[in-house]
Amino acid sequence: MTRSRLAPGAGIVTVPGAGPVLRSPEGEFLRIDTGGADGDVLVRRLTGEAEATSGNQRDDRLPRLIEAFEANGYAVASSPRPPLSGRVVHVLGDPVLTEPLTRCVRGEGGEVRPITRDGVTELALAGPDGEHAERRAAVVWCLDSPAAKGVWDAADRLPDHRVAWLRCHREGAHVWTEPLAAAPGDVSSRHVRLRRLAATPAHRELAAYWAGHRTPDTGPHPTAASAALIAALLTADLIAWAHAEANADAEGREGSGPAHRVGLPARRRLRRIDLRDLTVTEHPVLPVPDVAPLPAGGRPSPRAGNGTGEARS
Repeated sequence: MTRSRLAPGAGIVTVPGAGPVLRSPEGEFLRIDTGGADGDVLVRRLTGEAEATSGNQRDDRLPRLIEAFEANGYAVASSPRPPLSGRVVHVLGDPVLTEPLTRCVRGEGGEVRPITRDGVTELALAGPDGEHAERRAAVVWCLDSPAAKGVWDAADRLPDHRVAWLRCHREGAHVWTEPLAAAPGDVSSRHVRLRRLAATPAHRELAAYWAGHRTPDTGPHPTAASAALIAALLTADLIAWAHAEANADAEGREGSGPAHRVGLPARRRLRRIDLRDLTVTEHPVLPVPDVAPLPAGGRPSPRAGNGTGEARS
């Protein structure tokens, strides 16, 4: 028998007069079919109160039941490692956002290394070195201002070289966290811009705003609370990336293995955080496929949208 423990967020509820019930990390209550195994021994085993050698060693019902817990992600065979263990996260940008992000990433077991804009360009051109390739590197770029045109063009090539790419920026009272890109063809910063321009009839005004044709910034800037929220959301995206990579390594294909998740995946999710009330909204966004150039004298078709500048799939 393995020394299995309940997975983080999972628990077993003992209902008086009835059998044990599993409470999943998502808050669902699932009836446990023990198949004749001793429910009390199961609870003691999965909570560490009993050794793996406890129970009838000739009875395979309890081991099979515990294996079912593991197969569905409700138990782990050993103490789980922090989710970002073995990951190198390169961070750059404005300290009001990068400092809380650094604390969050380190708290989840990741190694944080500062990097410059030139360093990002070098990494995008050369790819990770041997150490980074083994440890799976990521770059997170945080701006307390709109992203200037072209500032992220080189970084958009990072996923082509096995480097995950995550970013956020502020536009007035809103901070946008863009989808994490981890493989060729994922959503890039260029794709997000094109999707947002296509989603609003004010595309000329939005493009001019990004290009710097605007009055001086009046904030609001992230506070300790809002910066902590943004850092936590970015860290959650990094954890989702690490889990997906681990599942791909274990199963030989991306996204495999037990994953009891709801909502949009990190690689297709654009978030908007309102700094005035900390409201978070999520918007699906897809990559923009390459298209042939317009013929000579051609005109682009009119753009339609909802007037918000928000992304649509």
